[in-house]
Amino acid sequence: MTDAAERAAELLKEHRDSIDRLDAILVYTLGERFKHTQAVGKLKAEHDLPPSDPAREELQIARLEDLANRAHLDPDFAKAFLNFIIQEVIRHHKKHQE
Repeated sequence: MTDAAERAAELLKEHRDSIDRLDAILVYTLGERFKHTQAVGKLKAEHDLPPSDPAREELQIARLEDLANRAHLDPDFAKAFLNFIIQEVIRHHKKHQE
């Protein structure tokens, strides 16, 4: 292997190691987020509150869009990702109410 190819292989490994660390951070962060949203779901069920809050969801999507723009992340992807998470949270909240 040439020096350039060896350096490229090193860089590739460094990028992949970073990706692996970031994936772990994402998974643990989502786990922590769902812990809190499950607590919210229990609280809503105990107090007979609706499982979804469209006004809050709208604010969260706008907030995430702004964060995505500042992070140079496609805002459409960020909104789709948050919508996916919100739907999962609502599903959990509905389960608590049953």
